Amino acid sequence: MLKKKIFENYKKSADYILEKIKTRPELAIILGTGLENLLDEMENKLEIDYRDVPNFLVSTSNSEGKFIFGKLSGKFVICMTKRFHYYEGYDFDELAMPVYVLKLLGVKNLILTNAAGAVNYNFYPGDICLIRDHINFAGVSPTRGNNLSEFGERFYPIDNLYDKELRRIAKKSALEEGIDLKEGVYFFTVGPFFESPSEIRAIRSLGGDLVGMSTITETLTAGHCGIRVLAFSVATNYSSDRIENMDGSEVEDVAREVSPKLKNLIVKIIGELE
Repeated sequence: MLKKKIFENYKKSADYILEKIKTRPELAIILGTGLENLLDEMENKLEIDYRDVPNFLVSTSNSEGKFIFGKLSGKFVICMTKRFHYYEGYDFDELAMPVYVLKLLGVKNLILTNAAGAVNYNFYPGDICLIRDHINFAGVSPTRGNNLSEFGERFYPIDNLYDKELRRIAKKSALEEGIDLKEGVYFFTVGPFFESPSEIRAIRSLGGDLVGMSTITETLTAGHCGIRVLAFSVATNYSSDRIENMDGSEVEDVAREVSPKLKNLIVKIIGELE
């Protein structure tokens, strides 16, 4: 009964959104810190506040989140302007909700963006990085608990979670746009504090190139329900063993400085999707 109620709650959220937008989007974008200017390129925009969607999560940040629906590069796209994080107090099963709702809307491809710390010594603030894999040692999963078989099997592979074909398109598009696109492994931490220098050294030795507090719950949920994922990190700051007294104040400034370049890249990629 509980599993059925959870699925019905997701469906009510999706039905409400679909009633407003009228057309099923094939692509969704979840926007990271300082990367909202992608919305400037959207045509015929329609906005839906999260708080108006039945059963949907409520943002704990100072600014309210919204779904923005419209056209980008000739395709129907739905964007989420604010994402939800574990450090805000949500349980991991709650953090699965946004992607499951997107799946019920008809979304087949999901583009994720985030701001992250540069762990790899060859990564610098301002770099745009394509995520090829992740490390999640937090010991938690958004698909833990009652399996929602309407979305996928109990056990599912994640070896191609960050879709190889989408990454190929991204690298080709970056080359055509003259963008130096790095590629690396994203290490997830729960936050909201930044990592200690010793933790960063451990992350680097384990193969992490970037570190951040988001994205993993969304990608794992997408993997469960068969949505292809393309994910980008904007390296907005050095990790704590590369700079002293890091307080995160530079994160939004660097993200906004880089966002026009990332916006052009994403618009180009969407145009290449079939």
